[in-house]
Amino acid sequence: MPAEPHPDSLHVILDVSRLLGCGRKRTPSGIDRVELAYARHWMAAPEEAVSFVGQELQGGFGQLPRKLVAELVAALTEAWSSGQANGPAFRRAARLGSLGRGRLLLGLGRSGLARLLQSGRRIAFLLVSHQALDRAGPIEAMRRAGCAFVPLIHDLIPVTHPEYARPGQAEKHLRRIGTTAALADGIIVNSAATAEALAPHMGGRVTPPPVLVAPLGIDTMPRAMPTVASDPYFVTLGTIEPRKNHLLLLHMWRELARTHGAATPRLIVIGKRGWENENIVDILERCVSLRGLVQEVGQLPDRMVAEVMQGATALLFPSFAEGYGLPLAEALAIGVPTICSDLPALREVGGDVPDYLDPLDGTAWRQAVLDYASPDSPARAAQMARMAGWKTPDWAEHFRLVDGLLADVTDPTPRHFPSGHAARARSRAAVPAAGWAGQPGAVAPGVHGGVVAAGAEAVP
Repeated sequence: MPAEPHPDSLHVILDVSRLLGCGRKRTPSGIDRVELAYARHWMAAPEEAVSFVGQELQGGFGQLPRKLVAELVAALTEAWSSGQANGPAFRRAARLGSLGRGRLLLGLGRSGLARLLQSGRRIAFLLVSHQALDRAGPIEAMRRAGCAFVPLIHDLIPVTHPEYARPGQAEKHLRRIGTTAALADGIIVNSAATAEALAPHMGGRVTPPPVLVAPLGIDTMPRAMPTVASDPYFVTLGTIEPRKNHLLLLHMWRELARTHGAATPRLIVIGKRGWENENIVDILERCVSLRGLVQEVGQLPDRMVAEVMQGATALLFPSFAEGYGLPLAEALAIGVPTICSDLPALREVGGDVPDYLDPLDGTAWRQAVLDYASPDSPARAAQMARMAGWKTPDWAEHFRLVDGLLADVTDPTPRHFPSGHAARARSRAAVPAAGWAGQPGAVAPGVHGGVVAAGAEAVP
């Protein structure tokens, strides 16, 4: 029997609705990875300290058996690591996800969740995917029952760049942000850039919630040796969609093929085909001059992505908008240089290590690729030297920051602040500390509720 919890101890409720539907995904998205990392982290906590829930068809939440969630986490971890499509781990994950959804459909988790909510404990409700945020009612019901609501916002790209989103996504994401602005007791974001984009939407409350900038951790392979392949090739990694700017690379490679012929380096395109990408797909499938030079490999398991990346001359990341930039962090973590767009979120991740270029400057990208493809490339050598000072963001630090935020937003003790501010819980909101990206993170301007340097205390 687990020990009886102290009434003042913190209890976390983690929504894993997204993971229930992941058993049929050959590879995870960035948000899938985050929810899986959160499930792994909280699965390691004592049983009395955490519960797992999923969203019912009607929108409410129901409790899921810990054993079921543990088996699902293990199956997804194995499936996405092995990459064996339709293998035993994928089948097991799909079966467990269906079992979890079936329990929710039958309402089997309602009574357990109700008992937990009536226990009088300090409870934080964590929702780290965007999945349930567009329905405010069920989240408001959880708050009325005594939970502190803490969502993780990954980006605001559908709102800030609706031209890159599927039809209807901008409106749906605005509803998610509206729910966050109205109901969140604390907010986690992956970058100061995301915090800055969120700030204009947070002005509707007298005391906006604290915003915690907690860089996402990554799971990596050992670092590659700093060598250049005799047959140089570049990699681009990400869903094939307009925002990722594959067209720049494909048009550039067609020009390189015309001017350099057989001496043109290869380009490997990793990622599933997304939406509104007809022009990109037409070039990939029908452009004769790119045959043998550009290879689309689709979705690959993490192990194979790391193997391909480790032999690459560089990662090319010409995206128009990013909330964080996991491919950049993954490349640098295994010692692979990166040429990427000059975006605030990518500078947070990469610091002074990558070479940053305007995503519209085709000439600069062409010159950089030709330079890096040379065996004695001075630009590549310089980036390899800078890489020694880059620190890989890890999940342990991420959860250290999150734990501080959860403790604060569930603290029943009134805190009093100088200068006439209303009493409220303090945040331990943070931007990346020096060493994560090689330089201190910048405070996101205009974010109310407290976004301050790592280790410092928020000022309301």
